[in-house]
Parts: sequence; C-alpha cells; structure tokens
Amino acid sequence: MSIGHGVEARVPRLAESAIAEDIGLLLAKVHAVGSVLNNRALAEFGLRERSYSVLRLACSGLEPTQRELADFLSLDPSQIVALIDELEQRGLVAREQGRTDRRQKIVLATPAGERLHAQAEEALTVCESEQFAALTTDEVGSLRALLQRALWG
Repeated sequence: MSIGHGVEARVPRLAESAIAEDIGLLLAKVHAVGSVLNNRALAEFGLRERSYSVLRLACSGLEPTQRELADFLSLDPSQIVALIDELEQRGLVAREQGRTDRRQKIVLATPAGERLHAQAEEALTVCESEQFAALTTDEVGSLRALLQRALWG
C-alpha cells in the first residue's frame, strides 16, 4: 500500500498471517493511514478530518441538521455540537432554523467556509491520489462504489 508522499510501504512480515485477509483489519489500516495523511494536509487550514467532514456537509447544499450530521458521521451529538461551535467561531458555518421543522438547526457554510472548503478539498484530493497510487483510477472508483454499496445497499 502506498503511504503517501511517494513513499512505498514494504509488505510487513505479518501480512502473511490469516488476519491480513480480515476486511475489518484492512479497512481499519487504510483508514488509519488516510487519517494521518488527511490530518497532515488539513492542518494548514486549521482543520482535522472531523471538522472538515462537517464543513464539507455544510457546503453540500443538503442543509443537514445537527442530528443528521451526528448520525451520518457516527459521532455523538455532543461531539457535533463542539465541532460546529468551533467552525462557527471561525466564521465558517452558521446555524439556522430548519426550513421544515423550526425546532431543528441546520448547518450551512458561510462564504468564508465555502472558500476554505474548496482549498482543503484540493489538498485532500492530492492525499487520496497519493494513498491509492498503487491502484488505477478505475480501481479507486470500484473501491468507492463497493464501500458505498456495503454501507447503504
């Protein structure tokens, strides 16, 4: 597996064990490597993966509620509130009253948030290319489609 920045990981000796075929382990390892690369790239924007994920969803045009963000990102609602608070203090997102249910708060990106998101998104595209450099573009597309199907049918 490529680990980014043009450095190839050597195959560890334990990759010969049966657990090296465990999908859960493989997904966890790919995620761990990706998180390191992503957080390194996002640092220049004052973001981490979780805060970037909230910002990306706030930029989606889908007007996510705080509850939807928590559910989709598999985070505790209190974690989402803290992430939104941080982004809001930086002027990157705003909470607004829900359009269909006034009791719910939706999270929307501000113009500054949209600009920062676009820059961070470019940096993460480079990270993804580096992490999956050993795969073809079609293989990366297939991997994405398979993971989406495994999650959402």
